[in-house]
Amino acid sequence: MNRAFFIAGTDTGVGKTHVACALLYATRRMGLTAAVGMKPIAAGIEADGCNEDVMRLLAASSIQAPIALINPYLYDPPIAPHIAVIEAGRPIEIMHIQQALAQLQTLAEVVWVEGVGGFRVPLDDQQDTADLAVALALPVVLVVGMRLGCLNHALLTAEAIERRGLTLAGWVANQIDPAMARFEANLATLQSRLKAPLLGMTPYGLQPEVAASALDLSRLADFGPSPAYA
Repeated sequence: MNRAFFIAGTDTGVGKTHVACALLYATRRMGLTAAVGMKPIAAGIEADGCNEDVMRLLAASSIQAPIALINPYLYDPPIAPHIAVIEAGRPIEIMHIQQALAQLQTLAEVVWVEGVGGFRVPLDDQQDTADLAVALALPVVLVVGMRLGCLNHALLTAEAIERRGLTLAGWVANQIDPAMARFEANLATLQSRLKAPLLGMTPYGLQPEVAASALDLSRLADFGPSPAYA
């Protein structure tokens, strides 16, 4: 069974890439050995000419797919995509991303597609990241950055996902603020209000390959080990 999921964030800086890498390692733990991370749109080029998030996904993937498929659109300055698009004069064509994903799905058992910024970040003067998620027609895994304000951000994002006709397949609580007051109470509130299973809580400061042990992908519908491992 070929699987793909869209990883959305409640905001910028909530740890989507960190969680995406942890999900890749967790996928391997389930016996699905051909897993790849995709970052369709990235902004920010380091001195070595690479994007840090893309390189992290490549390192966590269990197969090495062509970079042109992993990251179809890369822009130099680390700014909002729609502004980067204007400055670079290179518009984002969602059909091109769809084609890249389709090719990746011929190579991998599981593809984790990481969005850019929050769920409604503009991509141009008409489209936003939500439109990309709809076009890819993938179930969504929401990364909630656990900090003050996360309840509002998470519930609004879940509502936006539902309004777009997408399935919120699960969510991950990413502990980005180790000093967050009433962490457990906030986590319990989200569990009671989000209409999707909690896949796990990734503790602050752990490397993705270690944080993977905190994730339970069996809580995702129709997600299980490959037949060879069943």
